[in-house]
Amino acid sequence: MTAALTFLAPPPGLAPHVDFALAPVDGADGLFAMRAVQDAELRLYLVDPRTVLSEYAPILTDEQADALALRDAEDALILVVAHPSAEGVSVNLLAPVIVNRTTGAASQVILEDQDYPLRAPLG
Repeated sequence: MTAALTFLAPPPGLAPHVDFALAPVDGADGLFAMRAVQDAELRLYLVDPRTVLSEYAPILTDEQADALALRDAEDALILVVAHPSAEGVSVNLLAPVIVNRTTGAASQVILEDQDYPLRAPLG
């Protein structure tokens, strides 16, 4: 399964790209590679937080949900950006990537008034 994503605005550090292909990484449950359509070398790894952090429950503002045309929580696919380093892998819980499962519209949002870390280490 590869999904086409169109970001409402380029994700931070990836301008001018807004069109991406999201594909699961074989053998790694909940891990996805997101590649720019116009530059396949430009890639981010995203993690489905439900596979590693059961307590993660971000809350979007009405404006963030409306911009993606999300009618209810089931419409949203929530992913977090993974940051591999020498110390291990961390994920950005403060700025998840939210995808409308139906339309493929996507946005990396900043969670307001929620105490999530920018770099949360994965076990």
